[in-house]
Amino acid sequence: MRFEYATVPLVVHALQQILNQWGDDGWELVTVVDNVAYFKRPKADG
Repeated sequence: MRFEYATVPLVVHALQQILNQWGDDGWELVTVVDNVAYFKRPKADG
C-alpha cells in the first residue's frame, strides 16, 4: 500500500475543527510536533 502525506499548522482556537475536517477527508493523524500536524492516507490508484 502506498500513502500520501500532508502537514498542517495547528491553530489552538480551531484545533478540533481542523482535526475533524482532515479526518472527514480520509486523513489519519500520525503525530503532532511543534504545533504542526502530520497526516497520512492511502494513495489513490492512478
